[in-house]
Amino acid sequence: MNPSTQRILSRRRWLQGTAGAGAAVALPMVAPASALGLAGATAPSERIGLGVIGTGAKANSGTRNFLGLGDAVEARAFCDANDRVRQAAVERHARDPKSAFQTRDFRELVDRDDVDAVLIVTPDHWHAAQAIAAAQAGKHIYCEKPLSNTIAEGRAVVRAVEQANVVFQHGTQLKSRQGTRRACELVRNGMIGELKAVRVGSPPGHAFGYPDSEPVPDWLDWNMWQGPAPEAPYQSVRIGPIPGRGLRGWYFIRDYSKAGWIAGHGVHDIDIAQWALSLEETGPVEIEGEGKFPETGLFDTVLTYQLEFRYANGTTIHMADTGRNRHGVTFEGSEGTVFTRGGLETTPKELANYQPGPDDVQLYDSRHHEGNFIECIRTGRPTITPVELAHRSTSTCLLGGIAVQLGRKLRWHPQEERFLDDDQANRLLSYAPRSSEGLSFGPGGALR
Repeated sequence: MNPSTQRILSRRRWLQGTAGAGAAVALPMVAPASALGLAGATAPSERIGLGVIGTGAKANSGTRNFLGLGDAVEARAFCDANDRVRQAAVERHARDPKSAFQTRDFRELVDRDDVDAVLIVTPDHWHAAQAIAAAQAGKHIYCEKPLSNTIAEGRAVVRAVEQANVVFQHGTQLKSRQGTRRACELVRNGMIGELKAVRVGSPPGHAFGYPDSEPVPDWLDWNMWQGPAPEAPYQSVRIGPIPGRGLRGWYFIRDYSKAGWIAGHGVHDIDIAQWALSLEETGPVEIEGEGKFPETGLFDTVLTYQLEFRYANGTTIHMADTGRNRHGVTFEGSEGTVFTRGGLETTPKELANYQPGPDDVQLYDSRHHEGNFIECIRTGRPTITPVELAHRSTSTCLLGGIAVQLGRKLRWHPQEERFLDDDQANRLLSYAPRSSEGLSFGPGGALR
């Protein structure tokens, strides 16, 4: 048992007979806050101390979800290279904003004894290094999607989490929606007959001009924000909203998001598709697709795209932007159709009434993504989206990004995690991170 879990469980007699981290999950597992005893009053010594790394809009909603579990969780430490958004988060979420710990450097946060778990909600290029550092410090990890910016980074995170024996949850929250689980059970149990097609639709990317460089504001540690990404001039759209669109610009800059919106948003839907098809622990063997990229400007990730992921069992997932495919996942069978993006739509409608019997496949049942993470810290059991599954769904999307970048069919070995007979593609599985004053990165994105 890792030191953080041991510390939590020794001071919190929450459950009798806790299971080890490698124990099998009893199905179905239900995790509503009320059923877990997370919604009542909890003594301060029994609360899980949460450290929030990255405190923007997505982090605010995630932190609210954790704090909505009653007194089971306390946000104790906040980290962001942007002083303004960090201070706003402290004012919103800290029990005592005047005494809450704040820092620009996440390494100071993960070293704290009062932090048991971290919520990582930074740009994609920081996820791996921060998750690895948290695991090495014995902290449990809730990491927003996608898990990593490259496949090599993702595998390094898996190794670090498994070696530290900490609990991990991936921020693919649709997995904890009841409609998602029911849709996947319909497919797994053959209720739509012979599977004919699987279609995934996810939003397209964005283009933008090339703005002038700006002075770095005094409320921002620009070196820390860039981290392992190449040195670049400061332009507010890199870290802030795209004018008129709201989305942050970094989503569409390859230095920060290698596959752009294919991974940044599409990982939700690929995660669902692979779960329904019982492919969540592997990956495709062939990837083929095409995409349109901006011709000029600051943004350089894919705009529109269509992809085919073929698996060893003969299944193909067709993925395209929402101009071609409906946003979500559609399973077409010989006897019916199922669509989900957290909800459930079926043809014929009567399929929606299906409930699996005792001899049918019954999938992991989580009713609250953050609550499931907290429950699994208590019990030591795997979450609904443990690190290996997070890596596999992220990897599929990153493979799609490489395929549209190169514009040709690729053959992939999902066990060895390399392309077959393609040195150019294999070079895109990792990248040489930038090192700067105070920041030096080793293989897989880990900080030295």
